[in-house]
Amino acid sequence: MAHAQSKPNWFAIGISAAVVVVLVALGAVVVWLNNQATDAGPAPKGDIVNSETGAITFGEGEDVVSTYVDFMCPACNSFEQAYGQQLQEAAASDELTLEIHPIAILDHLSQGTDYSSRSAAAMYCVAENNSDKALDFMNALFANQPQENSTGLTDDQLKEIADQVGADKAAGCIDEGTYLKYGTAQAKAHEIKGTPTIEINGKRLDINEINTELPKVLS
Repeated sequence: MAHAQSKPNWFAIGISAAVVVVLVALGAVVVWLNNQATDAGPAPKGDIVNSETGAITFGEGEDVVSTYVDFMCPACNSFEQAYGQQLQEAAASDELTLEIHPIAILDHLSQGTDYSSRSAAAMYCVAENNSDKALDFMNALFANQPQENSTGLTDDQLKEIADQVGADKAAGCIDEGTYLKYGTAQAKAHEIKGTPTIEINGKRLDINEINTELPKVLS
């Protein structure tokens, strides 16, 4: 006696296919969300901006001093008070090359306003649109540095500071938040764990080396 030929269970097949489609769609959503979270956004451009490394560069000296700073960081302000003027003067006379990297690692200390990211973005806006005023703007940011765990400066205040130093062309870029993600992305790309982080000719200094190695370059 011949066995009855089993019929395919189209309902089960349909359900399985639907589950596969849903899983593929969920996977695509997860990938998209991850890409959004890690997306650096557009890279700043300009005569003094390296779009690959994020460095804002001054001077053409043989020795290269790279500083990674967060504008909410008190220790960065202290570093600028100790060495900023000397570094900027040495860069102006081409005794060294000064690379400034505005990064953002302290957004959690501005009560949800992401001040570190906004101020880093504003610095890139000025470097791109008013390159000759970039150092003046940076110095003004440190002179007006908000306290940690405050809301930081507003975008209007950042634009006002830019206007005061003659960087009025940066206003639209600051308003649009063009480089809002860039500071965080650069901190991750350069593996910055604390600020200020200082490098001389590509060698990263530990905190105890700054006061011994940096004066050698400046002497």
